[in-house]
Amino acid sequence: MDTRRVHLRPATARGPRALSVLLAVAASVTVAGCGTTTPSTGQAATAPGFTCPNNGTVRFAVEPYEDAAALLPVFQQIAQQLGKALGCSVEMTVTTNYTAEIEAMRNGKLELGEFGPLGYVLAHKVANAQSIASYTDRKTGAVATYTASVVTWNGSGISKLADVAGHSFAYSDPASTSGHLFPAYALSKAGIDPDTGVQALYAGSHTASFEAIRNHKVEAGELNSPTITSATAQGLYAASDFPTLWQSDAIPQDPIAVRGNLPASVIRKLTSALLSLDMSAITDPKKVLVGPRFIAQPDSAYNGIRDLVSTLKLDLNHLPS
Repeated sequence: MDTRRVHLRPATARGPRALSVLLAVAASVTVAGCGTTTPSTGQAATAPGFTCPNNGTVRFAVEPYEDAAALLPVFQQIAQQLGKALGCSVEMTVTTNYTAEIEAMRNGKLELGEFGPLGYVLAHKVANAQSIASYTDRKTGAVATYTASVVTWNGSGISKLADVAGHSFAYSDPASTSGHLFPAYALSKAGIDPDTGVQALYAGSHTASFEAIRNHKVEAGELNSPTITSATAQGLYAASDFPTLWQSDAIPQDPIAVRGNLPASVIRKLTSALLSLDMSAITDPKKVLVGPRFIAQPDSAYNGIRDLVSTLKLDLNHLPS
């Protein structure tokens, strides 16, 4: 998959209000990515009362927060470690979009999922997803965080956030925290309607959003810190080339969530297995992995995201049941 290829789609249902529409149609989207792992097996689990779910296979999905071709080899390695820790087969998928992962968990097709914070809040609401872990910061060992930003390119004619009004603007995905929710909030605070005040385009992922900006397909757009790290590692990003118009405060990193209706023994075992993994030696040339270990992360860590949803008047009660 060529990460330089950008497929932009017009925002036919734009802004935070579009999320309920997208989830309504997501039921027709199956979980499909660029591929899945060969099932990974390990020693038989010894935890009392534990039986591998789903006839011996744990299904683990990751939202496409970066290019799937970069994500899948990294998370296949995590799946192999997890399979050994559990004594189960682990099937890894990078989903086609954020809402497909939510629907998969709601329909009982996933035991584990990595969601962005906003995707998790939605999944908690409609799919009984329960946060059990997140990433540790490589330097401090504490829970990792990241930032959202709005950037432009030199020569765009945009010098401050208010100048974005009326211009083309790349979001990543409507259900993305740093790729939509926080940029929408920033635009709103600058007096720009995030739905109608810009020519909004949804690129589909943070990688594609960055490529749209880098190739001058849009005049401004979202760019989060993990994408900056990855693009820098690939020699594609220099801060001087992409003036920052706005940057968020720290955002809690993506949670790993379990489907809440699993047996308590399964949830305990999945949690302990995740927290035991050491991912520091995983081959990750494009730097898509956030941290070397997982750390316990409760649902309450994402209450700030819920507050922002409320500020932007996103009505989760209109999501399908």
